[in-house]
Amino acid sequence: MTAPQITDSHCHLDFPDFDAERPEIIARALEAGVTRMVTICTKLRQEPQVRAIAETHDPVFYAAGTHPMSAAAEPLATVDQLVLLAQHPKFVGIGETGLDYHYTADSRDVQIESLRIHIEAARQTALPLIIHARAADDDMARILREEHEAGAYGCVMHCFSSGPALADAAVNLGFYLSMSGIAAFPKSTELRDIFAKAPMNRILVETDAPYLAPPPFRGKRNEPAYTAHTARVGAELFGMEYADFAAQTQTNFDRLFTKAAAWKAL
Repeated sequence: MTAPQITDSHCHLDFPDFDAERPEIIARALEAGVTRMVTICTKLRQEPQVRAIAETHDPVFYAAGTHPMSAAAEPLATVDQLVLLAQHPKFVGIGETGLDYHYTADSRDVQIESLRIHIEAARQTALPLIIHARAADDDMARILREEHEAGAYGCVMHCFSSGPALADAAVNLGFYLSMSGIAAFPKSTELRDIFAKAPMNRILVETDAPYLAPPPFRGKRNEPAYTAHTARVGAELFGMEYADFAAQTQTNFDRLFTKAAAWKAL
């Protein structure tokens, strides 16, 4: 019996953790029912390497942007630069971008500037914005609202682990919340409660591999195949059969990542 199909909406297949066995990693994902993966470029100078992975492996799509923790160290992206990259047929999202004040609060201003550039690129391309948010809930909610009022765009709060106010703000704007392995950690009761109150049609699943492996692999290298373990926790959370939960997250992913949904291998 084949496993229900799901999508790892956020991973980092270009990271050196995977260099020795990238084809095997992707094969294991397919065996686990993870039939699509979005690999994320976090520094635009690395975009060619990330693009090459998507071009080499049919199940892999990619997105690119400047991670907020790198915003001060990397050249500031331009809207035109991101729009040009988005012309690639397997480029399906803008980011990851966002705000991270946990380690890099000193670069707050440039993070906000970078975030607004990425939002404008998401508007112009009609591709979803991929948001990283950490210890910046108030600024993040405010900016997302301000920018949405200035012109609509789609968005996923990747690896959502913030508070209920930011979750509500995102859902009220029509955005999506993505469950990572953090939601499966035994002590993540409050986070699971936030997800349980969210609309099921706004939930995605991801690994953020090689980080944040869910149980029973916690503390080890994460990989896209493990999306299935987080998704099983999600199914329990929503009181659904795993196959039904998987199907709903597929529908959600297709609604947001329309370019990936429309992809047909040549």
